[in-house]
Amino acid sequence: MDPDTAMRMLDDREREVAHRLTRLLDDEASLRHDRADANADDEHDPEGSTLSGEWAQVDALRRGAEAERAEIAAARERVAAGAFGTCENCGRPVADARLEVLPFARRCISCAA
Repeated sequence: MDPDTAMRMLDDREREVAHRLTRLLDDEASLRHDRADANADDEHDPEGSTLSGEWAQVDALRRGAEAERAEIAAARERVAAGAFGTCENCGRPVADARLEVLPFARRCISCAA
């Protein structure tokens, strides 16, 4: 895959991640506000999921998005070094179809399995 195509794919993915992070940070702020207004014993709330459970879920999703952003940055470095699309394990090319789905893939499908 040529470097320009790789960078466009990484740019697109980075925009998606930035949008997701914005939503998740908004969700965290909302939960923080709700938690300040709620009673401290939400574990026994008969209404369903607890604020603590929702907080943990949003936090995990946010950490995942931040990790994806770090992987995108590392992929940009591989593009600059001419190593983008080369499996870090076996040195064979990573299939373009895999990179289209996961533009920061470090390994070919065989090695990833």
